[in-house]
Amino acid sequence: MKFTFDAIVVGAGQAGPPLATRLASAGWNVAIVERHLFGGTCVNNGCTPTKAMVASAHAAHLARRGADFGVHAGPVSVDMRAVKARKDAIVIPARTGIEKNLRTTKNCTVFTGTAAFASPTTMRVGDDLLEAPKIFLNVGARPTVPKMPGVDSVPFLTSTTILDLDTLPEHLIVVGAGSVGLEFAQMFRRFGSRVTIVDMSSRLASHEDEDASAVIRAVFDSESIEVRLNATCIHLEQRDSEISVGLKCDEGEPHATGSHVLLAVGRTPNTDDLNLAAAGIAPDQHGYVPVDDQLRTSVPGIFALGDCNGRGGFTHTSYNDYEIVADNLLDGASRSVSDRILAYATFIDPPLAHIGMHEAEVRATKKPALVGMRPMTRVSRAIEKGETFGFIKVLVDAATQHILGATVFGTGGDEAVHCILTAMYARQPASLLTHSVHIHPTVAELIPTTLEDLKPLE
Repeated sequence: MKFTFDAIVVGAGQAGPPLATRLASAGWNVAIVERHLFGGTCVNNGCTPTKAMVASAHAAHLARRGADFGVHAGPVSVDMRAVKARKDAIVIPARTGIEKNLRTTKNCTVFTGTAAFASPTTMRVGDDLLEAPKIFLNVGARPTVPKMPGVDSVPFLTSTTILDLDTLPEHLIVVGAGSVGLEFAQMFRRFGSRVTIVDMSSRLASHEDEDASAVIRAVFDSESIEVRLNATCIHLEQRDSEISVGLKCDEGEPHATGSHVLLAVGRTPNTDDLNLAAAGIAPDQHGYVPVDDQLRTSVPGIFALGDCNGRGGFTHTSYNDYEIVADNLLDGASRSVSDRILAYATFIDPPLAHIGMHEAEVRATKKPALVGMRPMTRVSRAIEKGETFGFIKVLVDAATQHILGATVFGTGGDEAVHCILTAMYARQPASLLTHSVHIHPTVAELIPTTLEDLKPLE
């Protein structure tokens, strides 16, 4: 059956639903297509479920540390069925709420199935043909399954399938020391698994500055998480009832053997079955849909938002993609992807929050810069909570005094970093924060102090 709309939104992740409802509220006749779970990665197998499980792991960790605070809780055990049930009780209402809202929105029609281009203005969903002058792709991404030896014959987990475990792995081997791998490694160690994390790099979180990697290593060492780096030839092997990960490392045994393996080596955009060629769109070498600063593809009328465009990869950037597109189309704005500042957090404990440029990037510019640092051991709030891993680091342009980037790695850092981010968006000099009076005792109160003691970045 053929249908005609003003707009087609493909995917009900973090950009699709708000865009569909806002266009519909503006009087557009909108179709939104979702083939699986409403809410996308964030709600179903990303932020929401993982942070719910991180909270459970944190509770177990604190209970074991009770004696440090004068509290004796006795032996601590984790019920994975209860952990999963709690996670599901948070995820399912969020998912069903998004679907219900879309299905009850005036001028919005929901289609379930896989959408593929038939032409630049037409998409096929099952037996239905949908046509519209505007098409918005919000198809997200999935865990990457690398083409490594053994991956076709040895069972493994991804960041999606591991969320369905209701029993505790005896020994979890995590392949990949990026944000996802780090979060799951610490989480399952706190649940009670023995954990080994494996990576080809020479340090954990190789995308971060070296001082941050060093702190993560210290945290993991303190929690008895085994770290195997410089793994030059990672491969999977089945050894009786166990799974072996071949490493060929510079040090240590050439294999790590455990009961379960988690592959956490990146994400792949869900663009391979969109039939992009029929629309005249060529994806890049990684499968992402190239877009300009207003999220427009090379074909007029077709936009790409969220993880599939390679311009962010976070829930907050996906939602901002929606805001850019909607404001530009409906309000005549001129918002741009280039207007936003890099901001993200890795939700290990303590959390690592970063905004703007890294120190290595600032050094690469060869422009005069200043740096201020404070270890969490000098932050009263961290000392009082017994959580002193980490630091505050702020980088400042020596000529303009504008903040170039910052890392707040420590308890509450994922919240405290936003006052620096706001100053950056306001294009205010560092003195704005040095003259601010922050509440005591908080982590954020040490940000002005850090900026009062800037030194040349040498």
